[in-house]
Amino acid sequence: MLDLPAMILTPAAAPFRTQLRVRYADTDAAGVVYYANYLTYFEVARVDLLRFLGLPINDVQERGVVLPVIEARCTYRRPARLDDLLEVFVFPAELANARFSFTYEVRRGDEVLATGMTRHAVVDIASGRPMALPDWLRKLFELVPPAEHRA
Repeated sequence: MLDLPAMILTPAAAPFRTQLRVRYADTDAAGVVYYANYLTYFEVARVDLLRFLGLPINDVQERGVVLPVIEARCTYRRPARLDDLLEVFVFPAELANARFSFTYEVRRGDEVLATGMTRHAVVDIASGRPMALPDWLRKLFELVPPAEHRA
């Protein structure tokens, strides 16, 4: 596992989280985060999680696997604003045969700003066809505390 300062993971004790600062490019004319950018924040958390677990996303692809999003949802509770420091929590939600999903919370301090989920297919790069979730990837995801371990 990599030791990255903006990420904290204590197995079975705390959820995975990553931090990011709201950039000017993330906001609308009112200085509020544009709604679609929350999906980007979810992606940042997923990619950071894989890197934290010692498997950067490019290594997944080098193993012949891609993980496309096949469904995404986001519920907005409060606006994030320019220069806010956000924490994005990611929780494994489903590990099925050829797909998996994560749930997310975007927080500013103790305040939950948005929640969401993404569902992913597991696809063989060479054939473009769905494939079973590889054991090596399943074992990594099982290291991450589920949603009931929310901070």
